[in-house]
Amino acid sequence: MTSCGSNNKNSRDAILYWCSNNIDEIKFAKIITDKWNKNNPNDQIKYQPVPEGRSSEEIILAAVVGNTTPDIYSNMWQGDVEAYAQAGVLIALDTLKGFMDFLSERCDSAVIEEIKSLDGHIYQIPWKINPIMLIYNVNFINDLKFQGPPRTYSEFFDASQKFQKDFDGDGYVDRWFGYSEVEVTWWQRFFDFYPLYLAASGGAPLVKNNQAVFNNEYAIEVFTFLRELYEKNYFSMEKLSARQDVFLSGVTATRFTGPWEIAHAEKFKPEGFEYEYTFMPVPDGHQGPVYTYGDPKNIVIFKTCKNPQAAWDYIKTMIDNEGDLKLLELTNQLPRRKNLNSNHFFNDYFTKNPKMKVFADQSEYVKGTDASPVLKEIFDLISQQYEACVVYGKKTPREAISDAADAVNLLFLE
Repeated sequence: MTSCGSNNKNSRDAILYWCSNNIDEIKFAKIITDKWNKNNPNDQIKYQPVPEGRSSEEIILAAVVGNTTPDIYSNMWQGDVEAYAQAGVLIALDTLKGFMDFLSERCDSAVIEEIKSLDGHIYQIPWKINPIMLIYNVNFINDLKFQGPPRTYSEFFDASQKFQKDFDGDGYVDRWFGYSEVEVTWWQRFFDFYPLYLAASGGAPLVKNNQAVFNNEYAIEVFTFLRELYEKNYFSMEKLSARQDVFLSGVTATRFTGPWEIAHAEKFKPEGFEYEYTFMPVPDGHQGPVYTYGDPKNIVIFKTCKNPQAAWDYIKTMIDNEGDLKLLELTNQLPRRKNLNSNHFFNDYFTKNPKMKVFADQSEYVKGTDASPVLKEIFDLISQQYEACVVYGKKTPREAISDAADAVNLLFLE
């Protein structure tokens, strides 16, 4: 709170922008801000990384409580926005001049509807996404004589059974087809249950109108799929993340992950190692596009901002064509905008970064989170049932999903 207090609204004239403390995003913030300040001497912007803490979410919460929020914050998890909107600490952006016209040019109607708060206003600007997809070892898939990576649950089971080996004959499996964290921590479900649920359901919500709507065949299928992976030891219950990178070292053939894995893999992959990305696996017989979780981070303007219109004018320079291209080039994170994969303005980048092209294609079919002030609690309740059913088999998938939905509905009665 001490570091936040130094930025009290009464002690500064420039509009204060907190960016992520990721080094590449700090570079991005400097370039955008320097350009703005040169052209706008009367509305100066001061940028700084969000102060250090256990998490940026905790820092923002502390700043809200202490009335020491920045004017602009660009690393807001979409799932937190509704709680802050209901607390009355965010600017309703749709009240600012030119906002809705700009937003309609940038985003399709489905995205606009997704980010709309329960009161009908919009308090967040879609900025960047990191879609969760399946990374796979090309050589392993070829060795198994498959025509490409597994796309359905049946194909995934088939590949898992053929890949699983006990190399030293001690009765224990030495490699697994995939891996996902078995921890009950609520946000771990962004890398297994939630993207698989979106893929199976065609992007269906978890909650709607203050009621759980995930007690359905899709959620049950996902729990059933994941339960079998653990039950047959196709996924390890050991915490493999404590080892060296199990994907690059060949201990696993696949992983559910995002585009940030590319830079890591390119730096540390052994000689001859080949990898690609593909869609999340779906139930047999699935029809239509395959959705996934986009892991969106968005931009907000806090109500303590003295000049929200100038803040919005600055933000527009962050998210126009030139700003989005600079974001791609510096951070390898995708802007959340329509037609990203067909916009000629970004062609050169994707030509130079072909592995990012699959994520640009996927960006047409991503979802964020539902508008709810208790979203973390919702994922926590789902995660508790995930542990009981998927990891330890103490409940059937149908029982676990039903119990999770009942618990979520109780949240809305409080």
